[in-house]
Amino acid sequence: MSEILALCRDLIARPSVTPEDGGCQESLAARLEPLGFVSEPMPSGEVQNLWIRHGTQTPLLMFAGHTDVVPPGPLDHWSSDPFTPTERDGFLFGRGAADMKSGIAAMALACAHFVEENPDHPGSVGLLLTSDEEGPAVDGTQIAIQRLQERGEIPDWCIVGEPVSREHFGDVIKNGRRGSLSGHLTVRGIQGHIAYPDLCDNPIHRFAPALLELTQTKWDQGNEDFPPTSFQFSAVTSDAGADNVVPGELRAHFNLRYSTEVNAEELQARIEEVLNRTELDYEIDWLPASLPYRTPPGRLTAVCQEALREVIGVEAELSTEGGTSDGRFIRPTGAEVVEVGTVNRSIHKIDEHVQITDLEAMVETYCAITRKLLLV
Repeated sequence: MSEILALCRDLIARPSVTPEDGGCQESLAARLEPLGFVSEPMPSGEVQNLWIRHGTQTPLLMFAGHTDVVPPGPLDHWSSDPFTPTERDGFLFGRGAADMKSGIAAMALACAHFVEENPDHPGSVGLLLTSDEEGPAVDGTQIAIQRLQERGEIPDWCIVGEPVSREHFGDVIKNGRRGSLSGHLTVRGIQGHIAYPDLCDNPIHRFAPALLELTQTKWDQGNEDFPPTSFQFSAVTSDAGADNVVPGELRAHFNLRYSTEVNAEELQARIEEVLNRTELDYEIDWLPASLPYRTPPGRLTAVCQEALREVIGVEAELSTEGGTSDGRFIRPTGAEVVEVGTVNRSIHKIDEHVQITDLEAMVETYCAITRKLLLV
């Protein structure tokens, strides 16, 4: 069994549903510390964060990822236990196989192989891990980066090992992500007998014009780097428990994935203007917004594309599509940040999996990137 496959199996077998780490960070540190890497735990609340670094000089190349996973869902829907790594038809199955235990395993081994080959390398290489990426992301990378910044330990480049590929490993490099803004809305009405609508105030009817306007609004036109902002309701519920009762309350959850053409404050104000104009009795709880980020094409994007071309013979496309990532916390330091990882087709799904041949390719690619950046 290859070293990367064995390490992936070890990590998948450790249940680490957010904010749990399940001993994953300890396992990775145990692989790197004998080579001279210095491990520094940075816990915050219930979250485990770990910074592992080799070298003290600049420039600093940071790899970043998360050890936590989303819940597995109904266990009887899985073809095999989600926390028992299983190989079938050239794939490794298990919760976190793609998102992103294969990524952190490959990054750790790439760091190890680079240092084994170049023990006196210039600059520094490090691995930042958190168990709070799939959750609120309040006590994870955001906290660790703040602590590193406070002492002047700022990366020049950062590779986030998120699963960003579409069809096969390396076909996409994310050099940015859209922002994300979520809200929980409550619309109040007056409950009553459905046969006497004049004595009721139906919040479903009240909300319908606002729902239509919000879903049809063009929030911006996007730009050359980001598509236009999208608005989606993820839940709209209202139920008094009987067919002959007008409910007294409606609850709705929504999310906007927004471009750099707008900001969260503008979007909040425009949404509240619609709710006020349609004369709703409402409350809205805004969740903390995830800011968009973008790394312009430059040395890091060019090096990553060159490494993928040399290792696996693919021409990677730069993209900002998809959800959020912890890259948004690292980019404000001034570091160039990109995301390079395995295929994302099965992430968060039943029977999540990664192609086994991708594992070695990821290690070799991350190694090639490290050599190109530090051995100049």
